[in-house]
Amino acid sequence: MKALFPYAETTRGVTVRVAVSFLPEQSEPARGRWFWAYHIRLENDGPMAVQLMTRRWTISDAIGHRHLVEGEGVVGEQPVIAPSGSYDYVSGCPLSTPTGSMKGDYEMVGEDGSVFRVEIPQFPLIGPAVAE
Repeated sequence: MKALFPYAETTRGVTVRVAVSFLPEQSEPARGRWFWAYHIRLENDGPMAVQLMTRRWTISDAIGHRHLVEGEGVVGEQPVIAPSGSYDYVSGCPLSTPTGSMKGDYEMVGEDGSVFRVEIPQFPLIGPAVAE
C-alpha cells in the first residue's frame, strides 16, 4: 500500500492515505501555473461508522505563502465510512510556484455522536523541473 499511497496518517482508527501526481497537461510554467492531482483514501479500522463532515487544508508554496481552504465535505460529499470500509476521492491543487506542500485535517462524527479531527499527512508538491 505504501508504494501506491506513500503518505499516511492514522487518527482514532481512521487512516488517511495520499498519492500525488504532477499534471503537466494542466500546468503552464511560462505563466507561473503548476497543477497537481491528489488521491485520498480514507480507511476506517475503528469499531463504528464515521462521517466526514468538514475539511481544512493548509497549502504552502515555495516562497512561503500559505492558503487556508475550509469547507463542508469533500468533492461535494459527506461520506459515511463503515467499519472496515474505505472512501476514495481525487482533487487538484494549483500553485504559482513549481514546489509546495499540503497538509490538513478532516472533522469526523462517529455514530455515537463523538466529534474528532483526523490528520491528513503533509505531502510535497514537486514539479518535474525541480525533480530533475
